[in-house]
Amino acid sequence: MNYKKLKVWKDSYQQALDVYKAIDSCKDYSLKDQIRRSCISVPSNIAEGDERFSDKEAVRFFFIAKGSNGELVTQLMLARDLSYLRPSTANSLIQRAGHISAQLGALIRHRQKTYS
Repeated sequence: MNYKKLKVWKDSYQQALDVYKAIDSCKDYSLKDQIRRSCISVPSNIAEGDERFSDKEAVRFFFIAKGSNGELVTQLMLARDLSYLRPSTANSLIQRAGHISAQLGALIRHRQKTYS
């Protein structure tokens, strides 16, 4: 399967672009770096998993992507609550991350069926 065709990869890639732009002016460089790392990790791990030779290996990377997405939500909440991001911006990104998490869950369940 070509990961670039996966809707969850496309959505998480766009999420990374949007998060990068939203957090660009943040002066808390530690939090900014963590947010960037977690948002990049989501599409990167989806791609790495999909390039693996077995569904079992792929699922392991999809779980990592899902975990990174959870990290991202926490970090966006912190950025919002510390007034580094406008609430409307942060909440929109958090909502999108929730949707991506659900997509990853569905992908994981689908791929687990092939080796269970």
